[in-house]
Amino acid sequence: MHDIVIRGGTIVDGTGAPAIQGDLALEGDKIVQVGGKAGPAKREIKADGRLVTPGWVDVHTHYDGQATWDPVLAPSSWHGATTIVFGNCGVGFAPARPQHQKALIELMEGVEDIPGIVLSEGLKWDWESFPDYLDALERLPRTIDIGAQLAHHPLRVYAMGERAIAREHATAEDIQTMARLAEEALVAGAVGFTTSRTDQHKTLAGDLVPGRYAEHEELIAIGKAMGRAGRGTFGMLSDFEDEAAEFGWMRQVAKESGRPVWFLLTDRSYDPERWRRLMDGVAAARAENLPMFAQVAGRPVGLTLGLNTSLNPFGLREGYAELAKLPPAEMMAKLRTPEVRRLILSQEASPRLLEVLPPLSRQIATRWDRMYPLGDTPDYEPPPERSIAALAAREGVTAAEYCYDYLVGGDNRMVYFPVTNYVHGDLEVVRELIEHPHTILGLSDGGAHCGVICDASLNTTMLAHWVRDRTRGPRLPLEFVVRQMTSGTADFYGFKDRGRLQPGKKADVNIIDFNGLHLHSPKMIFDLPAGGRRLVQQVDGYDMTICSGTPIFEKGEETGARPGKLVRSTA
Repeated sequence: MHDIVIRGGTIVDGTGAPAIQGDLALEGDKIVQVGGKAGPAKREIKADGRLVTPGWVDVHTHYDGQATWDPVLAPSSWHGATTIVFGNCGVGFAPARPQHQKALIELMEGVEDIPGIVLSEGLKWDWESFPDYLDALERLPRTIDIGAQLAHHPLRVYAMGERAIAREHATAEDIQTMARLAEEALVAGAVGFTTSRTDQHKTLAGDLVPGRYAEHEELIAIGKAMGRAGRGTFGMLSDFEDEAAEFGWMRQVAKESGRPVWFLLTDRSYDPERWRRLMDGVAAARAENLPMFAQVAGRPVGLTLGLNTSLNPFGLREGYAELAKLPPAEMMAKLRTPEVRRLILSQEASPRLLEVLPPLSRQIATRWDRMYPLGDTPDYEPPPERSIAALAAREGVTAAEYCYDYLVGGDNRMVYFPVTNYVHGDLEVVRELIEHPHTILGLSDGGAHCGVICDASLNTTMLAHWVRDRTRGPRLPLEFVVRQMTSGTADFYGFKDRGRLQPGKKADVNIIDFNGLHLHSPKMIFDLPAGGRRLVQQVDGYDMTICSGTPIFEKGEETGARPGKLVRSTA
């Protein structure tokens, strides 16, 4: 007798093959039958009219701290993810000496907008080396599976101390130390290495990250260490100021390590042809049989701007900045007074406050044509006529007045500001990138940007928007989208036991009411350690999520089961 049989669903197996009708049978933590009519089971689940898919494998999150105290890792787990990977963008918490713990917390707070007080309260620091960190992760019972990457910035600080924080060049001895520690981390189970070479990533004080200007020799040496270990992927985010130079060292890493090399790619408004040039660079590398890829997002990288979020269009004005120090209810009461409204609307963004923000985020001070009311049903491909500028013009008021009155006119009101991936006011470039054979899907950023971004719902958007609802351009085939979120990402990271509904594979499964799939508007909650805040986004339509053969969510409610494990890299 089977443990679980999911009967009569539309099985989309994650390989890209056409969907089939039939049963899915599970025994223990494995799939034993796909399609046809399965025998009896201890539990039978009717799935008529439902999609049955593998659990999503989300490879770009930032739960590095949260995973050490939180077993559930919502909202990613709410949205069907059964495996997540963190340690992205070069930030993390291992290896770490005690004297550098505060600096690493401040770095994560600045780069990923995870409140420092939350990390200070939540992190136990019962590790120093990266292998110790993996052991600490493995000790905690958890709902879904996790994989950890070695991040460059803590690695550099561990090897170089204050010289790394000052962004000094590494000596030959420093590089040798980093390479040795990287190999040690990968052999212990790190699933990759990541770094960051962008001005977008700054500390709260506005300083650039430790690895921003790391010499190519340093990165190549770490790549060689990955080759010796024979495991892991090498990922990074770069401004590509010198595209030829960046591709030069990346190609060398790919050639000498034999490991997959990837970089984050989004469409930038200041250089609309940039993405094509960078994909041409990938194509040139692939023509030489080098394993190079771009990691792309399935929707804009967008800021959620409200009165209780980290940023909003008025937060850069001195009058508002003073009020932001007040308790929320008191702040709202003052914002609704005519005199405060007049004061704030009479001001412009402060150069002092603008300077601390990453360059791309500074546009929130002026680009009213790129801001959209979020509403109760978020639209991540809003048309131009829904912009704040267009709505204000129809009302005969300034865009600033319209936005101000909208935000203070009700509770939990927010506007959406696509920072990247929305250059032309639609998602056609994003579609081309998703469909490109040399890209992988990522950038959900689960666990990060707690006060201004909630993209952990990306996988739900892929189904609801791209397969079902899109009206402003071609949609994407169901089987293709499911493959991108399952076997596509699982295979890239070497997770060969998952990402497909096939006999013998790990029993990670989603049962989805496709027609009933519905994203709610993001909302702010205060459930992190020390009462820290975070944006979350709830969803309807996931009837059940199963990890390792055990139901972990049913009708959106957590079951309390903890079948999740740490996934370690293997040769």
